[in-house]
Amino acid sequence: MRKQTEDFIRKQALFEPGSQILVAVSGGADSVCLLYLLCQIREEWDLELRGFHIHHGLRGQEADRDERFAANLCKSLQVPYGFRHVDVKTLVQETGLSCEEAARNLRYQVLEEEAKKWEMESGRPVKIAVAHHGDDNAETILHNLFRGSGLKGLGGIPPIRGRIIRPLLGTGRKEILNYIEEEGVSYCQDSTNQLEAYTRNRLRHNIIPLICSQVNERGLEHILQAAKRISQADVYLEGQADLWLKQYGVAEPKQEEPSQRAGADKHMLLKEPVIIQTYVIRQMIRKLSGSGKDITSIHVESVRELLEKQPGKQADLPYNLTARGTYDYLWIERRKYGELRQNKVFGKAGGEANIKKSQAPNAEFQLFSYEKGMEIPQNRYTKWFDYDTIKDTLSVRTRQAGDYFILPGGGRKTIKSYFIDEKVPASQRDSVYLLADGGHILWIIGMRISEGCKVTAKTKKILQVHISGGNEDGR
Repeated sequence: MRKQTEDFIRKQALFEPGSQILVAVSGGADSVCLLYLLCQIREEWDLELRGFHIHHGLRGQEADRDERFAANLCKSLQVPYGFRHVDVKTLVQETGLSCEEAARNLRYQVLEEEAKKWEMESGRPVKIAVAHHGDDNAETILHNLFRGSGLKGLGGIPPIRGRIIRPLLGTGRKEILNYIEEEGVSYCQDSTNQLEAYTRNRLRHNIIPLICSQVNERGLEHILQAAKRISQADVYLEGQADLWLKQYGVAEPKQEEPSQRAGADKHMLLKEPVIIQTYVIRQMIRKLSGSGKDITSIHVESVRELLEKQPGKQADLPYNLTARGTYDYLWIERRKYGELRQNKVFGKAGGEANIKKSQAPNAEFQLFSYEKGMEIPQNRYTKWFDYDTIKDTLSVRTRQAGDYFILPGGGRKTIKSYFIDEKVPASQRDSVYLLADGGHILWIIGMRISEGCKVTAKTKKILQVHISGGNEDGR
């Protein structure tokens, strides 16, 4: 086990001798195995290790037990230990994220903060080691496959992401359990790992065992092999898109400010296979936005369709971007901060209805058909709504008397009561922006959405709303 882990570390260049590594220790079998293995190679690799535990405030006494266990484990291994409590429930209420996603976001945020503190103390880089293993990777690949991910998602979990490293990614769950049993090491059991409410648990306990017993006993191994090839294809296609843009893209003049637009020769791009077209468009968007996190296949396809449409047609994108076609070029441009545009969606009578907006923030709207299996964005400033539940012309505004949203079960709650319950300071309540359908508030921007407009299995059309500009909290 030690040799296998060290071989993986060297092959993936996860870290070098003399490194400082912050180890995430939950107390479960995987993280306990990771910490033990790193301690075994600590002297030979001249590693400086620190253990860190995050208490999510979700599992009561069981979570308290895990925290005590992690502290005692690090003490027994002579590893400096730290911990922090985070409030996952509040983040779920404020953002509408799932409990899993909110916990993950807070976990990585805290680990990043702790790594930066250590760097400031020592003046040297710090890596963060987490305990994802091969079975986790296979679950992720299947999860992404079933929810309609692109090639990047089907490539699985990367061994390195920024300062995050995953030394156990080349190891399976069975090997981990065998190792800690042979070493006589104890660990904590997380009861939520057995709950069928979580998609990952259903994959782990039902789907994957069925694949291995009824389809191919080496099914997991083959999934990981396919993911490796898919990841290589994704890297290759990104490289091809970069080469294409160097030859046929429109270069911006060098300037101190970030680029405001990116262009591509329409006629040359139309000669390429569709897969290259989509990768070129994604690269253009990333160049301007600095991120591809909120860019879905729907966005890319709406831009790609402009290649064959009449000049002058446009498509709105997240990050305050707009795509438009001219006779010879496809342009993706950044709108100036505060620039007002009359966004339009299809009205109830089949025509177009203007969406009124206040000065800030900028709201970008997109309407499309809902297909089973589409992934709902888990993002604070990009939300999906069931279009057929919308009764009136939408507006982005601040609160008015009588504003309300719908609770789970169908009850109503006024915006005034919500602000009081959430302890939003009175001085700030008139500066929180709302997406309003008359007096029905679909979205308290940056906080939560109404149950009365959520996407369900019966949804036929989706209205996507992306907010940009203004302050990061939507005010």
